[in-house]
This record gives sequence, structure tokens and C-alpha cells, in this order.
Amino acid sequence: MNFILLAIEKDTPLSYFPIALQLVIAIGFVVVMMVVTHLLGPRRKTHDKLINFESGIPSVGNARQPVGIKYFLVAILFVLFDVEVIFFYPYAVNFKELGKDGFLEVALFVAFFLCGFIYIVKKGALEWEE
Repeated sequence: MNFILLAIEKDTPLSYFPIALQLVIAIGFVVVMMVVTHLLGPRRKTHDKLINFESGIPSVGNARQPVGIKYFLVAILFVLFDVEVIFFYPYAVNFKELGKDGFLEVALFVAFFLCGFIYIVKKGALEWEE
């Protein structure tokens, strides 16, 4: 028992075994569920099931219509600022160890993104014209 605990505490290949085991179980679960649903699921292809629809709304017109660039701009900006929030997690976990220097670095990080946010608001990137 002590040998297993000592091997896990050190940075050895055995210490990565739980991660590998979880990955194998997760992939196995996905494969098994896909095979089971394919084998047990109904196979009735009716005209109503084969009609294209978007969010429950029947399609009207050509699908090749241009989409406004504002939609993509807002989506990209959302991803940008959403990823910013992810970087706060390590700071929140280690804020006591980082001290004042860590706080100043996070404040600078927020200031850079705040400057970017002010820039996109002044450029009118979030204003929708209908």
C-alpha cells in the first residue's frame, strides 16, 4: 500500500493513470451509447422527418442568403471576453499566494481588455441597425 502511495505522489507515469483511465472510460461510454442508440433506435424515414428546419421553424427561401456581419462580430467579441473570464480562475485559486504583485498583474490584464471594450463601443460594433 505504501508503495502505491509513494508512486502516486511522485511525478511518474503511474501518477497519470487516473487521468488515462477516466479518458478511456469517457470515450468508451460515448462509443457504447452511440452503438446502442443506433441499434435500438427507430428507423422510420418519413417525408416530415426529412424536411429541413431551423429551431422548429420551417425553412423559407434560399439558404444561401447573406448573413449580417454584425452577427459574427458579436459572436467573436463574446468568445473574446468569455475567454478573458477563464483566466480569472487561476488567479482566484491562488490570490493569497500572489499577493499585491498578482493583484496588479490582474488589474493590468483587466485594464487591457477594458481598453478593448471601450474601443469596440466607440466604433459602434455593438450597435444594431435594422
